[in-house]
Amino acid sequence: MKLRRTIKSVAPTRICDIGGWTDTWFAKHGIVFNIGVYPYVEVQIKVYNLDKEKARIILTAENYGDKYSVDSSLANGEWIKHPLLEAAIRRMGVPDDLAVEISIYSEAPAGCSIGTSASVTVALIGALSELSPYKLTPLEIANIAHLVETEDLEQQSGIQDQLSAAFGGINYILMSEYPTAAVSPIFISNQIWWELESRLCLFYLGNPHSSSEIHKTVIKELENRGPDNPKIEFLRKKAREARDAIYNGNFVKFGLVMRENNEGQRNLNSKLICPQADRIFEIAREHLALGWKVNGAGGNGGSVTILTGPDMSLKREMIRAIEKENAKFKNIPIYLSRFGLRVWTQNP
Repeated sequence: MKLRRTIKSVAPTRICDIGGWTDTWFAKHGIVFNIGVYPYVEVQIKVYNLDKEKARIILTAENYGDKYSVDSSLANGEWIKHPLLEAAIRRMGVPDDLAVEISIYSEAPAGCSIGTSASVTVALIGALSELSPYKLTPLEIANIAHLVETEDLEQQSGIQDQLSAAFGGINYILMSEYPTAAVSPIFISNQIWWELESRLCLFYLGNPHSSSEIHKTVIKELENRGPDNPKIEFLRKKAREARDAIYNGNFVKFGLVMRENNEGQRNLNSKLICPQADRIFEIAREHLALGWKVNGAGGNGGSVTILTGPDMSLKREMIRAIEKENAKFKNIPIYLSRFGLRVWTQNP
């Protein structure tokens, strides 16, 4: 087959989601502050003229070492290996006269609780949209990615991860009525941006985020308490406070909000903050860090975000101490993403 063109896309992940859990169907309305970061997700689609003797859609999930045809998955409605990827391909489709080889790679560990699944879906949908004559906006792509998880796969999913992947940067997300939301980018000076970037740390706990039973328990309690549940309203308030702190470059206040939001999540269910995360927080406190919180919904595994003080030598001491504490704990280098989803085409 002759290569016609190559479509590439990247989408950031997100950390420090303050106000998480309020962007869900049972909260009905919510506010989330989050920060788009790299490591990012990368998608590459090689586009060929159709050759009826070969598979029409080949999918490579590089992080898992899987390469296979998804033709049968699209034809008979049964998932083969990676339902999220296959569902996104099915929803977007591939023109009948084309064959494609799709490769997907993430620099973040699987189950890292930084919205990687949403970033994968956004990047894949963004790249596949280039096969269509119609252009999609970042908001439309985020909405489609959300539908893949909630409708096609019938999974629980808030809206913030898809929006962060599509828009990037630092965002203040107002969900007026699930799943309708407005995204307000937070623009700050370079000096505040650079200082925030230098102080943030991301630590993987060494275990994939896996806490479905805990989440079911939390959801069961929250859905029966209504959208004005004080526990949910507390988290909405923290998102507003995070916005104001970052606008003002007040890192002490921002660190306090992170810690308070973390305790707000613990108040939903104590098991949302695992002992490994608490141990990292203890070491961070010993090294004069200002703030810390679990990423995403929390639970057994995933990752945490730390906001350090201004001393970079002390930050490096903290990183060494945390990694020495447990061989599974891993510092993941990050930098803030000024862009969200990026899609471009390379001709052969």
